[in-house]
Amino acid sequence: MSNLRLSIQGALQRWAMIPRKVRSLWARFWLSRAGLSPAGRISARLAAWLTPPYKGRHYLAAMTPRGFISPRATIYHKDLRLGPHVFIGDGVTIFQGTGGGPVKIDEAACLWGNSHLETGEGGGITIGAESRVNRGVSLISYLAPIQIGRDVGLGENSIFYSFNHGIAPGVPYLEQPLETRGPIIVEDYAWIGAGAIVLDGVRIGKGAVVGAGAVVTRDIPDGGIAFGVPAQVVRMRGKTSRNGVGGDAEKQSGLVDTRHDATHTGSKPPE
Repeated sequence: MSNLRLSIQGALQRWAMIPRKVRSLWARFWLSRAGLSPAGRISARLAAWLTPPYKGRHYLAAMTPRGFISPRATIYHKDLRLGPHVFIGDGVTIFQGTGGGPVKIDEAACLWGNSHLETGEGGGITIGAESRVNRGVSLISYLAPIQIGRDVGLGENSIFYSFNHGIAPGVPYLEQPLETRGPIIVEDYAWIGAGAIVLDGVRIGKGAVVGAGAVVTRDIPDGGIAFGVPAQVVRMRGKTSRNGVGGDAEKQSGLVDTRHDATHTGSKPPE
């Protein structure tokens, strides 16, 4: 066992000595052959060979319009529509139930890892360009769609359900019909804090901020900052920022700007 460990360490050291240009050519070669077929999965594994884990692999998605889908992601969906340079990390599950609509992931969006996207009858999911879906996020869409705008940050373990179960008395849980108040819409530049829950029929406005652990049961206006269970708007964001909706107020709110999760869009591998 120790000999194997030494062998691996030696291989890593030799790989680190290979010039960056050579490593880049290696990754590009295999990424051009990567895909969802068994052969494409093997190519993706080879492209990522000895690259850093997790977000350290993001640069691979920028190297080719094919983007990068981890060989450890589970894709069981016949209507998955990917824009260019999309990153899908380890442990992501994209599942299509009976009658499920499309999952559309636009340009340079990132699903960092262990997130769950599921569509069933009447459902569909759209994730806008440059948005980030952090670890443990669940987007479950039945009866009505879930629409995530451009440059949106979904914090770790946040949950989005576009439906609910009926609660008629005397009817077992599994026999309760599904029902919905309508789609979930998260507009451009919004930030959703870790562990937040967003329920059906809700619109979260442009540049709005939802605090960690909040339960969103009704609309939040553009630029609103909402906390609590159920979520209540406690203030509006301050002076105009580069996105036209930001300002000083959010700097005092204690919320983390999730946009830092995916600011690197270059094609250079890390040192």
